[in-house]
Amino acid sequence: MRKVTNQSQSQRGGKTVFWDFHGTLADDPGGWPGALIEVLDRYIPGHGVDREEVRPFLRSGFPWHRPERPHPELSRPDAWWENLEPLFAKAYEGVGIQPARSRELARQVRTMYVRPERQELFDHAIETLESLRSDGWRQVILSNHVPELPEIVDGVGLSGFFDAVITSAATGYEKPNRRAFEIALEAAGNPEVAWMVGDNPEADVLGAERVGIPAILVRKEDPRCQRVAPDLRAVLEIVREAGIET
Repeated sequence: MRKVTNQSQSQRGGKTVFWDFHGTLADDPGGWPGALIEVLDRYIPGHGVDREEVRPFLRSGFPWHRPERPHPELSRPDAWWENLEPLFAKAYEGVGIQPARSRELARQVRTMYVRPERQELFDHAIETLESLRSDGWRQVILSNHVPELPEIVDGVGLSGFFDAVITSAATGYEKPNRRAFEIALEAAGNPEVAWMVGDNPEADVLGAERVGIPAILVRKEDPRCQRVAPDLRAVLEIVREAGIET
């Protein structure tokens, strides 16, 4: 586990678990393609376009597709979303919608995407968060996500478990960029002991471990990841067992 050796005991920030959000604590089954289709459902009923037709146009162009490039200039919510509107408009054009109409529709994706009801909590999310809190862990969300992530977390009933919700859209740094983790550590008070939990081997696990934070890969397997949990209950077991060992 991460140990801070250059601070006095009074300065240390205790122990913290950093959580990814999407794919780790909650799932959005429709994802970005679903949000674009939901906009079409509202404004062009009977459009005949499905998610798989839209998906290829969204495989690049988001800030997290280039995590090596900071984007502090997009840290205002409006600026972040306006940067993505050309991407959404191109997707709509790609499925046959006229350019002017595509630009209009692209401006509506934000409203559709940020609705908390699109999220589905994974099994054992609440009980795991409750257990870690009872064990004395502070908890922080660190996610490559939209500016409205704090409101989404609140909307799904999880905000009470977290001391902070950090979204890359607000900081300008995407995991696995080293600075993303440094910002999280600073926000958590530079904890003496820290873990990272996420579903992305590169962004969550390897990125955290490069800055000295042990990490747990959840619901996936990757030979590069030392600690793997099939579900959130197993995350709790790993953290507790590590505490006993130390």
